[in-house]
Amino acid sequence: MTISSWIAAWAGLVPAGAAVLDIAAGKGRHARFFAERGHSVTAVDRDVSGLAAANNVEIIAADLEAGAPWPLAGRTFGAVIVTNYLHRPLFPHLFEALQPGGVLLYETFMAGNERFGRPSRPEFLLKDGELLELVRGRFSVIAYEARMISEPKMAMVQRIAAKRGA
Repeated sequence: MTISSWIAAWAGLVPAGAAVLDIAAGKGRHARFFAERGHSVTAVDRDVSGLAAANNVEIIAADLEAGAPWPLAGRTFGAVIVTNYLHRPLFPHLFEALQPGGVLLYETFMAGNERFGRPSRPEFLLKDGELLELVRGRFSVIAYEARMISEPKMAMVQRIAAKRGA
């Protein structure tokens, strides 16, 4: 399982030993990556079967789109990692879960991706500049991209690495 090149490039922003939250963790590629780097990791997904073999990872089974309460109320993390997932109602929870100085590493599909396949519905695609707008006034943007990629497959993506203000 290869980790996202964006996550690999900006993982060094996450302070040593900081707790990491991996949202929609899937098979746990990023959870395992950060655990191997010495971070305590919490991985959340509705299907945690792919996470069963992850060492040193707290696994939380939760359908984040089902309308249930946020499963991490009151907990904060030094980093929040999200890749290939978009559920807009979660943004306030993700931002509140970041400690002051915490790092947000977010990467997902954007408008224009429909010409390459899935996801193609607007509710699963970021609008032009949407990640930048969401963090404006709350985070310091370290890096941002909105572009077409060819690996691991052709897609239109937005990516951001940002630090929460103190």
